Amino acid sequence: MRILVVSDTHGRRREIEAVIKKTKPFDYLIHAGDAEGLEDEIASHAGCPSMFVKGNNDYYTECPYDAVVEAGGKRIFVTHGHRYGVSWDVAALKEAALLRECSIAVFGHTHVPMIDLSDDRVALINPGSLAYPRQEGRKPTYIMIDIDRFGEAHFTLNNLKRFC
Repeated sequence: MRILVVSDTHGRRREIEAVIKKTKPFDYLIHAGDAEGLEDEIASHAGCPSMFVKGNNDYYTECPYDAVVEAGGKRIFVTHGHRYGVSWDVAALKEAALLRECSIAVFGHTHVPMIDLSDDRVALINPGSLAYPRQEGRKPTYIMIDIDRFGEAHFTLNNLKRFC
């Protein structure tokens, strides 16, 4: 199973459309918040089951703040992260994922990509931002999760060419 993970697109269509076109086919789309009203449009482009959560800039969405996705035999906790203080520490996020019996926690908010596999109980995954990246080099990023036939999850951080 292939899962496209994005976050913090902030209403920018070009970047998310380019990522969807570049990565198809995939089986599931996870958006970790701050889609800013484009949830239905993005899901339509993806053409597969999709989960969106509410970010700190999603004022008029009815998306939940937190969700649990079951995909490829994995339980995935999805949240934007701002309610868990992820800009300073990921301990509360990790605890929230473990309380929900999830082995993967997907979050956004920081605009900095992260694949943290240091705790064998839960992988912490942040795809960064497609709209306003903040890491060194400031390249728009997204993550692909590939769950193999043995149920093992593999995470790949990818860059998208910057649009002018």
